[in-house]
Amino acid sequence: MRRLFRISICMLLSFWMVLAAAQTPTRGGTLQSVLWPEPPGIVPGLFLQSPALLPGTKIFESLLTYDFKLEPQPMLAESWTISPDGRKYTFKLRRDVKWHDGKAFTADDVVFTFGEFLVDVHPRSKAVFQRTKVVKLDSHTVEFVLAEPFSPLIRSFDTIGAPILPAHLYKGTDLRKNPANSTPVGTGPFKFKEWKRGEYIHLVRNDTYWRKGLPYLDEIYYRFVPDAASRALAMEGQQFHIATQNDLELIDAARLAKLPYLQATNKGWEWGSPIAWIELNLRKPPYNDKRFRQAIMHALNRQQVRDNIFQGFAKIATGPIHSDSPFYEPQVRNYDYNKAKAEALLDEMGLKKGANGVRTTVKLLGLPYGEVWNRAAESTRQALRQVGIEVVLESSDAAGWVDRLKNWDFEMIMTYLTTLSDPALGVSRTFLTDNQRKGVPFTNESGYSNPKVDALFKEAASTVDEARRKQLYSEVQKILVEDAAVIWLVELQWPTVTNKRLHDAVINGLGPNGNFAEAWLEKAP
Repeated sequence: MRRLFRISICMLLSFWMVLAAAQTPTRGGTLQSVLWPEPPGIVPGLFLQSPALLPGTKIFESLLTYDFKLEPQPMLAESWTISPDGRKYTFKLRRDVKWHDGKAFTADDVVFTFGEFLVDVHPRSKAVFQRTKVVKLDSHTVEFVLAEPFSPLIRSFDTIGAPILPAHLYKGTDLRKNPANSTPVGTGPFKFKEWKRGEYIHLVRNDTYWRKGLPYLDEIYYRFVPDAASRALAMEGQQFHIATQNDLELIDAARLAKLPYLQATNKGWEWGSPIAWIELNLRKPPYNDKRFRQAIMHALNRQQVRDNIFQGFAKIATGPIHSDSPFYEPQVRNYDYNKAKAEALLDEMGLKKGANGVRTTVKLLGLPYGEVWNRAAESTRQALRQVGIEVVLESSDAAGWVDRLKNWDFEMIMTYLTTLSDPALGVSRTFLTDNQRKGVPFTNESGYSNPKVDALFKEAASTVDEARRKQLYSEVQKILVEDAAVIWLVELQWPTVTNKRLHDAVINGLGPNGNFAEAWLEKAP
């Protein structure tokens, strides 16, 4: 009996030793990632399309990062304090950080980034940081001073919204034409090595990274594969270790997740909370008549869009604020799928059907991020045709799409937007009258303007009373939904599909947009 007991103990110890060894990070290896479509650039802030952010967040960092509950965690700031009146945020910066070109990271980089770069080029961050004054207290201490409290500020220091750029390369230059945009220099765990257009972006390990012993990986390749079926086959054949967002058709993601050597997770999008919608250029008729927009809302079968196009990786969106937000208001106008209501609204406008059954012809610019978006555009065309609206589908590459968006060169445009952890950060930018900034993407391109909405957003951003903020955001949601300010489709729940040899790729609320410092690959058997 004693011998059997000793054998059992030895077997148990061996099991735990094997389990521990299996979970011990392995140093080295090349991470192969799908990336589609090929982005126009990879410097966050200058380029905000999702394919630009995935590699860009491995090169650049910000003061903070955020866990799954969106609580702030140290990054380039090792500590911070907030004054009792909520008007001063003081950050102590790490002293052991170097830029990829060997220059020291200091408070000068933070002051330049938040005082000049972000308020000039970043559509979301402009609205956040133009309300602050950033002051250098010493070489490694900065202070953000506000004229009035702004509760969401502490959740504004992520790499997507607030990437810190090197002042010694950017200050005093044309930010959008700076040569460093093509060969980015950051502080992150990976350095830019090469971009072979049409083939791949290559990042390599930063051997002087401030987190000693990290990253584990030697390099990352982001490879561009135009054909969706080929991307799925490459994941299935284990040529790639990770695919996310638009990399895979959702029907393929669901199938691949069932393979024994692959897995999928919906975690890691807590920070973004993306919503897909159609923006309309409200400067032009008939889009400037809310009855036309309301008719479109009733004409679309969004349940079918969710089930058949997004394969269940979505929820039907009811308005501008994500249902996971504490500020979500469910009691808004309900746009059920009802062709009779849609036609009645169009008749009321005077848009009668002609002999050919057509009331009017409109143009819809699709999102060039894969077949799922092509199907979403085609579904919209078919639905609107049934109520007498003929839709001409337009197409573009990723660079052309964003160029048309930012220059208001569209009638209707399909998109999705990260709504972020607080409406003051990711929602208000789309609807504020003073955020109509031609030439800057992901602002108020549609031209929506409502003084009441402006006032509600302004008060909600500045008050520190959370109950009052919820009340204000409830009111603003009801107005925007009644106005059908945009055509809300679905709340996206992107799957990230990974090979089971890849560990710790999704470890916080930024998910695959984290910096991958802790990601590691088991050696192939």
